[in-house]
Amino acid sequence: MIPDKAPKENVLHCPEDLKKDSHIPSYEKYKELYASSIENPDEFWADIAKDFFWKTKHTGRFLDYNFDVTKGEIFIKCMEGATTNICYNVLDRNVHERKLGDRVAFFWEGNEPGDDLAVTYRELLQKVCCFANVLKSQGVKKGDRVSIYMPMVVELVVAMLACVRIGAVHSIVFAGFSSESLCERIIDSQCSLLITAVWLKQEAELQLAEGLSQISLGMENLTQQLMVACL
Repeated sequence: MIPDKAPKENVLHCPEDLKKDSHIPSYEKYKELYASSIENPDEFWADIAKDFFWKTKHTGRFLDYNFDVTKGEIFIKCMEGATTNICYNVLDRNVHERKLGDRVAFFWEGNEPGDDLAVTYRELLQKVCCFANVLKSQGVKKGDRVSIYMPMVVELVVAMLACVRIGAVHSIVFAGFSSESLCERIIDSQCSLLITAVWLKQEAELQLAEGLSQISLGMENLTQQLMVACL
């Protein structure tokens, strides 16, 4: 349960002009939405879904589930039959329909002071489309699994959205994991392509892909690797 009153200590308040245009302008509104999500999940999530583009609508109940083994098979179904493309909803609609191409999609912060970048929706869409075409040129298609083994850089977001755009399933592997741990996850998800990085910074080169040539031996599913230079 959430507290009845908003905490007063260690709270940073946003400017009033930002607050009035936000999705949740007050703590009271947050409590209202939270209660609705618990008491009427069907209505709550159906209302959220209205903000998305749907190529096909769902059939039957919006949310259907069974957690009681005495009543049959355990299952969870949400918006069964509905289809969409999350990349289209995140990028194309904001650029072409809502005319928000010049608005910042996200701010990237590096590890060093001043190492930052503001990426607009239009810039991100262009990068994603380019990389999606690179994936297609490598034979990646809808339903294929792609492993992504990269540091926290802008290209990571681009790679994820590019996979989503063409219908490929991406498996994110934390860049701090060992090559052996990466190998296990590639095998488990049966990935056909690995996207990793050569990170160039201050004349030093960090190769996340070091040793991958050895672990790729014996992995029949992994047919290709893509190296992305992150400057």
